Amino acid sequence: MKYRHAFHAGNFADVMKHAALAAALARLTEKDRPLFLLDTHAGRGRYELPETGGEAGAGIARLLAARVEAPHPALARYLAMVRGLNEGARLRAYPGSPLIEAAFMRPGDRAAFCELLDAEAEALRTLFRGDARIGVHGRDGFEALAALLPPPEKRGLALVDPPYEEQERDFERVAAALVATAARWPQGVLMAWYPIKLGAVSARLHRRIVDAGTRRVLAAELCVHPDDSRAGLNGSGLVIVNPPWQLEEDLRQILPTLHAALVDGGAGRYDVMRLAGE
Repeated sequence: MKYRHAFHAGNFADVMKHAALAAALARLTEKDRPLFLLDTHAGRGRYELPETGGEAGAGIARLLAARVEAPHPALARYLAMVRGLNEGARLRAYPGSPLIEAAFMRPGDRAAFCELLDAEAEALRTLFRGDARIGVHGRDGFEALAALLPPPEKRGLALVDPPYEEQERDFERVAAALVATAARWPQGVLMAWYPIKLGAVSARLHRRIVDAGTRRVLAAELCVHPDDSRAGLNGSGLVIVNPPWQLEEDLRQILPTLHAALVDGGAGRYDVMRLAGE
């Protein structure tokens, strides 16, 4: 695979995705009822950052250096997780989404982390060895959405985060998976991350989901370059089906903070868009 998790770990797209994930999990765990968490493309859960190169310097390192005053509670908790993995001046490690998800899990919650690459799946098993709440599955994440949902717990969250190496095909698969899963699991929160290289591509993803009749759809986007820039990855977004109560307001507070810390001179943009539902 061309996508290199360790090189990209902690970049601006990870920061946006993981801050929003923390906000959603914080809302879901406010109720004292068990949750099921599914991560379809989990990676290895924890990344050792390279001493030189890598993209964390323009992402999580920059956000930590910004010393944000009075951050949103979910953003503060996410930053505390990152600091907890690191000692000293140099940023050495970064949590992937499984580690963030596990940090929010309570004794009665359960999770399935799916990873098709053998080495990454084995790293996940090592990271969560001894935690009976968490199962690691060496399987295709899209297939797992159909096989593992809806869960007995009824409540929960599925994070869909493919590498988008076949970009148009992955956009189509994500849209189809969200529509089908929402129909089978109407109580579940579905979050799908996507890259923004051209704004029109993400708009097509939104239309596919809404035109299929999916109810209660929210999108959040953070761009560090203009949508039509030739920088490559101009930004990233999340489309969220059945967003938890008050998550929209959470994101409206978190994204301006991230944009101010990560983007020079007000370039790029951030948006929170209600695509369907009240």
